[in-house]
Amino acid sequence: MRFLPSRRWLLSMRKKGFIISGLLFILLLTQAKIYAEEFKRALPGRTFSFPQDHFSHPEFKTEWWYYSGHLRSEDKKSYGYHLTFFRTALRKEVSRKNSKWTIRNLYFAHLAITDESKKRFEYREKISRGSFDEAGASEYKSGEKAFRVWIEDWSAEINASSIQNHILRAGDKEFGIELRLSSEKGPVIHGQNGISQKAKGEGYASHYYSITRLKTEGKIFLKGKVVSISGTSWIDHEFGSNQLREDQAGWDWFGIQLENGVDLMLYQIRHRDRKMDPYSSGTIVFHDGSQRHLTVSNFQVEAMDQWKSAKSGATYPSHWRIKIPGHQIELILSPTTKDQELVTNQSTRVTYWEGSVKVEGKSGSDRIKGMGYVELTGYAKPFNKGI
Repeated sequence: MRFLPSRRWLLSMRKKGFIISGLLFILLLTQAKIYAEEFKRALPGRTFSFPQDHFSHPEFKTEWWYYSGHLRSEDKKSYGYHLTFFRTALRKEVSRKNSKWTIRNLYFAHLAITDESKKRFEYREKISRGSFDEAGASEYKSGEKAFRVWIEDWSAEINASSIQNHILRAGDKEFGIELRLSSEKGPVIHGQNGISQKAKGEGYASHYYSITRLKTEGKIFLKGKVVSISGTSWIDHEFGSNQLREDQAGWDWFGIQLENGVDLMLYQIRHRDRKMDPYSSGTIVFHDGSQRHLTVSNFQVEAMDQWKSAKSGATYPSHWRIKIPGHQIELILSPTTKDQELVTNQSTRVTYWEGSVKVEGKSGSDRIKGMGYVELTGYAKPFNKGI
């Protein structure tokens, strides 16, 4: 018998901050694993096309749109933020005659704001099954003018005719953001031959691109106070169906914006024995928007400290030295506050560290500064055992 909750039940659960119960959530994600083989895999040879690839890709099982940035108020206080929308498909669509109750995807969203001046970090999370148009992600159709991914009143919108314009809305007047983003560089495709390989074997990969510089303006809301801000953001969009193998526990991801206009994306995938996977890689994006792929042999990441969470008990690396010898770059990354951990028991059920960092170092013979975001997964428990 299929579980079909009433609309009244859903509304009552929504008021309590939940969309589906934990038990149903687990059952649905178990079914998602059963049907994983139905989905398209990320394979070499893909040619990206814009604006089409800003839209959702339902033929793949998982997809996310990730925004992060550094903001400054008129009184010179600094903030970091990240807003992420996730889509995970439960079963590939086979019929267009679906009930309004049909669960095709689950949608999740996380919003975090780091008050860097006060060393304070807060976050919120959402989950939705997408019925009754309460959540979704636009699929591309010829002539489509705008992309939107949303859960209720949280959303990210892109004008499909011009990737210059992005609008983010999330949270509320007590804790939230309303931001306008304008691209300063074009999309950067990560990896080689259209894929970002994550492990040995066909299909253990994703299609992954970023826009690494966006001028940002708008407002953030903290405890009922409206703060006008401006700054710089970064966008990631990634989609695939089966990225990690069982012996891989998680990853360390770095997105860095240097004041000389150079941007860096690096990721290290860790095995359960803490060794780094040889498919770890990165991209250097130059001031003019040109790029170069980096293999694991082209860069070095050294953790210089660690931090233990009182909430989850996980121990994370903290403070990093990054070297890219071929480009004479050496950087030190320092968290703006140590505790930037998300324990997302009400949505993805993954515990991870996602936080703003300040950057100092050398580029050639010049001293250089910058800013960045770091994501650390799989330290509380192996990532592929999270959901």
